[in-house]
Amino acid sequence: MSDLADRIFAATKDAMRARDRERVKALRLVNAELKQAAIDSRKTLADADVLAVLARMQKQRRDSQGQYEKAGREDLAAIERFEIDVIEEFLPQAMSATEIEQAVAAAIEATGAAGMKDMGRVMGALKGELTGRADMRAVSQVVRTALQG
Repeated sequence: MSDLADRIFAATKDAMRARDRERVKALRLVNAELKQAAIDSRKTLADADVLAVLARMQKQRRDSQGQYEKAGREDLAAIERFEIDVIEEFLPQAMSATEIEQAVAAAIEATGAAGMKDMGRVMGALKGELTGRADMRAVSQVVRTALQG
């Protein structure tokens, strides 16, 4: 098991000891997703795999939160916000817009990208480095802007 997965499991036990039901519920969801990912991939998850699962869960909850808010279901949106907060405890610090632009510039230079046809190569180079640290949709916009300009 990865160090990050161990930290999540330990946090679950701590929340159980503290009788924090909401936190236990959220952490059990994370543990279930990690176990399912390990079963699906038929391997022990490394930290990068755990980060990818956490990033996916965070994105799903942000989407759900937005839908609940549009529908006027503030009670369900609050649950999603709480789960996002719990998930974000285990994700690395998010990158600023300036850091993303610097990483994109470095990746464009490293791959020798000249235009939009090279966007896939640039995104591929950035994916491993930025997964879990930046919203890949926002990174894609920065790459697109840089390659067009």
